[in-house]
Amino acid sequence: MIKLAKFLEEELVEFNLKSKDKDSVIKELVGLASRSKLVKDEDQLLKAVIEREELVTTGVGYGVAFPHAKTRSVRGIVIAFGKSIDGIDFVAMDKKPVNLFFLIAAPEDAIGAHLNVMAELSFLMKSEENRQKLIEAKGFDDVIKVLSPEK
Repeated sequence: MIKLAKFLEEELVEFNLKSKDKDSVIKELVGLASRSKLVKDEDQLLKAVIEREELVTTGVGYGVAFPHAKTRSVRGIVIAFGKSIDGIDFVAMDKKPVNLFFLIAAPEDAIGAHLNVMAELSFLMKSEENRQKLIEAKGFDDVIKVLSPEK
């Protein structure tokens, strides 16, 4: 099990996303991620995430989406978390609006690492209790508690 908290910084979290549609929420999340010192080129990251999203939606259902990309524009794995109170039509697999977004950016040479991050996030987001905790989250510590559960 990997410690997801090490890829997430407080300034990469937004509890009230302003976006109302898929394209603008991707831009907003990339903007959040770009606050990280590990992101070298915001425009290149945005292009990579949009290209990946065009292949197949990363809206996995249950109100959760994992937009992501492997790109030369980052020097390490970065996770940005955003929450939309009303939900956004992200063309999710279950056709329901998405409230919880995890943008994952990884370097091109991070072969398995970003998959491990996505697998761990997917596992945690399968839990209705965890999703509810994130919906109710008010601060960074609330998010970290969900992403790094004590065993």
